[in-house]
Amino acid sequence: MLNANKNIRGKHILLAEDNDLNAEITITLLEDIGLIVECVEDGIQCVAKMEQIPAKSYDLILMDIQMPHMDVYKATQTIRQLSNRDKTTIPITALTANAFEEDRKKAVAQGMNGHISKPIDVDKIEKVLLSILK
Repeated sequence: MLNANKNIRGKHILLAEDNDLNAEITITLLEDIGLIVECVEDGIQCVAKMEQIPAKSYDLILMDIQMPHMDVYKATQTIRQLSNRDKTTIPITALTANAFEEDRKKAVAQGMNGHISKPIDVDKIEKVLLSILK
């Protein structure tokens, strides 16, 4: 594990993951590096949470690419169009089994700040989060 996790310890993460096992694993990994995680099941719940909470309640959103009801791309676009500017600029990172360069480029083109492939490697996720949350 990276030595720099003190820089992300205590950050609040909103995780959008519809698979219970994947959510449990991801939450455990994130909490083990000192992050505070809240989980919702899909893009609709993620957008609703962002609309309801005060700005800056979360430091970052991690979203699974393939979710029911509203996928990550639509959820990201909706969050980026919220009326509160502080909410529209929250870092959003995709979580996906699709690890190809074109998947990363699509995530960035859709308004995301990063792309993390599954299965999650703790060192890689920590490195990505450090680069986004610096």
